[in-house]
Order: sequence, then structure tokens, then C-alpha cells
Amino acid sequence: MNLKLIKGMRLVAATHNPGKAREIEALLDGHYTIVTAGALNLPEPDETESTFVGNAMLKARHAARASGEVALADDSGLSVAALDGAPGVYSARWAGPDKDFALAMKKVERRLEEIASTDRRAWFTSALAVAWPDGPCVVVEGRIDGELVFPPRGDRGFGYDPIFQPEGSSLTFGEMDPAEKDALSHRARAFARLKAALID
Repeated sequence: MNLKLIKGMRLVAATHNPGKAREIEALLDGHYTIVTAGALNLPEPDETESTFVGNAMLKARHAARASGEVALADDSGLSVAALDGAPGVYSARWAGPDKDFALAMKKVERRLEEIASTDRRAWFTSALAVAWPDGPCVVVEGRIDGELVFPPRGDRGFGYDPIFQPEGSSLTFGEMDPAEKDALSHRARAFARLKAALID
């Protein structure tokens, strides 16, 4: 079986998050036709795994089986050193059923205040999985370290981007031009590994 992603092929992005879908499309350099699980009305599976890798594989396999096409899934999140790595795999859940990330960012700040921690170290992790409908699944991981800033800055990106300032930058992901973020993000690092593994 040819485990390669051929340019021009259609890929199902196993996401209902339009911001994430746009980033995936940009990181694949427009060489693929991306259709989202949301657009195909595929149900979102319960993310029952305890790791980013496990959840990415679960989502990719689910979308590949449901669509009959090659599917790509990203499971990513913010981990805070002082909170023992939380919210981690529960990053989206901290935003509640309405995906209110302003609420989630306040929750992070409140938790740090509760434990009176001045440690602002944090990192983003992205696990990317590509699954074929009839079996194999390839998974890679990327990470970027940085620190948290409060109050949130910038209205670009999505999720926790406005409170995350990557190492070596004076800007948060929420303030960065999308191309600048795409050049160094956790997702960009995971995609570089994915391209090395699956794209000629």
C-alpha cells in the first residue's frame, strides 16, 4: 500500500473548527483539496484518549472510516507547567460547550492565581494523524515552548493564542500575522515531520 499523500488529492480534515481547518490548508501549501468533517456532517467522536497522539489517531480513523477517504486529524492543546500540564488534552473542554476561549483563558489565569504561582512557562503540543479508510495510521508530534501573558493580547489565531508568547518573540500568537505563526508553531513543526514522512 502506498502510504504517501499525492498532491492534488482530497483530504478530510477531521475538525469542526474553521480556524484549525484554515491553518491545516495553509500548512499543506494549498496542494490538497481540504474538506472538513463538519462540511461532510460527520459526527465528532468522543475524545476518550489521555494523550494528544491517542486522540489524533482516534479522530483520523473515525473520519477516514466514516468518509471512505484519507483523513487528517490534529489534536492539540496548551499545557501550563504550574498546573501540572493542564489543560492539556482538555484544552477545548475548558472552553465549555460554546467553545468560549475568553472563558478558558480566564480559567487558566484564575487557576494560577489560586495557587499563587508566578511560573508562566507553557507549551503548545500538536499531534497530527493521517488515517487511510482501510487501515494504517501515521502519527507525528510537534511542540513549541513559551510563556503565558495576561491580559490576552491580539485577536488573531484562535483558542489560547492571545495568552501564549512563544520563546524568542515579543508577540503572542494572537498578535502575529498568520504566516509568521505558521512558520514556527507547534502545528508547523508537526507538519514538517508529517511532510517528511508522507509527502515526496
